[in-house]
Amino acid sequence: MKPLPKAEKLANVRYEVRGPVLDEAEKIAAAGHKILQLNTGNPAAFGFSAPQEILDIFAKESAKAQAYCPSKGVLEARRAVAAQMAKKGINGVTEDDVYIGNGASEMITICMQALLNPGDEMLIPAPDYPLWTAATNLAGGTAVHYMCDEQTNWSPDIADLRSKITPRSKAILVINPNNPTGALYSKEVLLEIAQIARENGLAIFADEIYDHLVMDGKEHTSIASLAPDVFCVTVNGLSKSHVICGYRVGWMAFSGDKTDAEGFIAGVNMLTSMRLCANVPAQKIIPAALNNFSETDAMIQPGGRVYEQRRTIVEAINSIPGLKTTMPDAAFYIFPRIDIKRFNISDDKQFVIDFLKAKHVLLVNGRGFNWPEPDHFRIVYLPPAHELATLSDKLGSFMADYRQ
Repeated sequence: MKPLPKAEKLANVRYEVRGPVLDEAEKIAAAGHKILQLNTGNPAAFGFSAPQEILDIFAKESAKAQAYCPSKGVLEARRAVAAQMAKKGINGVTEDDVYIGNGASEMITICMQALLNPGDEMLIPAPDYPLWTAATNLAGGTAVHYMCDEQTNWSPDIADLRSKITPRSKAILVINPNNPTGALYSKEVLLEIAQIARENGLAIFADEIYDHLVMDGKEHTSIASLAPDVFCVTVNGLSKSHVICGYRVGWMAFSGDKTDAEGFIAGVNMLTSMRLCANVPAQKIIPAALNNFSETDAMIQPGGRVYEQRRTIVEAINSIPGLKTTMPDAAFYIFPRIDIKRFNISDDKQFVIDFLKAKHVLLVNGRGFNWPEPDHFRIVYLPPAHELATLSDKLGSFMADYRQ
């Protein structure tokens, strides 16, 4: 048999959230050690549960959902998403503009495959959710990262974004709220990004999977609601807000001026048809879920579990000499800065591997989110407060004498 090397198109594709560090963790676990896995935002793994109403609907509808549905998705589900878009101020979205996917991740991959030719550039924030960069590279495009500024609580650097635009630029990605930083972008910043897209004839892609997990009384604004004349693709889902990552329920919706996007839309239609359809039983819960955020709201209010765990981890990290983190506005993550001179760190992946081996806690290094320097890492703060306290103790003792 001929050798079967990895395809050359995968040379620049990586996904460190489930990459080599996870492989190392699995080896340690196989040796009999318990690993605290903080590499993914997976609420159910830490004792969170979906609303009972949603679980009941899924159980009831599963037996009735054995056939394929239309490639775009179940009609009632698409209508519910279109109605949700209208509530967010995104006007003109109909069920025909909505595509249901096996999680938002599938929608991201399909979008990049339909959009990009070899050498086309996608403007992506740094740090980013790394699937966007991976999907861009897999599609033959080039990920061009514009910087977010830690000094402004990780808001996009508008001047840097402008400087990165070239004739090969196709679209601007906005991840709001952001993963891995938990930042929430202001309306003023979103308006500036929309204007840049407008001036340069660029599409906007908006990853808004954490839009219902915003704390401290702040409100999320969808960039598509501010740019009704710009073609926008808004990606969202129920994995995080309704604690059902395993159900794989996501979608995308098209809005704005579609005149010059007909080819892209035709490509999306072809690709969604090729995969037949998304998970049908899970689609059945979308209408009810989009009218039931009560349990989500409870966990992000003062006294709620996510809210209090956020406070616990931020205070703990900021008490460790050589570490510093901002207060996230949303989601389940913090992105601490390491004083790399203090610890002589030049390889952030080695740092998280060393911590994993010493303390059996799995983190993700900052470069795994396409941050250019080895001076950050991400913590998922979904474990109960007492486990986060133990984590901070482990991290504090580890950092006390760690040098690379």
